[in-house]
Amino acid sequence: MIQTIDLKKGMVFERGGKLLRVLQINHHKPGKGNTLMQMDIQDVRTGSIVHTTMRPSEKVEQVNVDKRQAQYLYDQGDASVFMDMENYDQYGVSASQLGDDKKYLVENMKVTVNFVDGEIVGIELPTTVELEVADTQPMIKGATIDGGGKPATMTTGLVVNVPAFIKNGDKLIINTTDGSYKSRA
Repeated sequence: MIQTIDLKKGMVFERGGKLLRVLQINHHKPGKGNTLMQMDIQDVRTGSIVHTTMRPSEKVEQVNVDKRQAQYLYDQGDASVFMDMENYDQYGVSASQLGDDKKYLVENMKVTVNFVDGEIVGIELPTTVELEVADTQPMIKGATIDGGGKPATMTTGLVVNVPAFIKNGDKLIINTTDGSYKSRA
């Protein structure tokens, strides 16, 4: 058993007979009263996402997760195919299990595939990825790095707010935890 205050993004736990994965977690302290844990959790089997609130002292059953290194190969229909780096087995992970992580995947990228009792429950991305800008507005003359920025669409479909000097074709380093621009590659 683990207290909900110890849960972190990506952790898998069991509640009400369902395997749930934490997508986002926020400690909320209202002006009066006790701290609350606001979470977006995903049912691993159905892919449905629910926003829920729990007390930090509540206990949930933490699940043992088997982690295996894999390489992203390609998309096949609704699934993304990964290859195990040790035994070369291939796994199909559905788009509902990947969620927003799908927008960070680039061919041949190394990720960690998480299993619970032989069932795939999701993937863990590296902290940063290198993506290419597919479309953004042209640079405005006199724009500086301190400017408000502009949206840029990456080749994977991810939209990131970037500095004004970024142009189409630039390779950028993007943080996978919050989808923010880090630097040029």
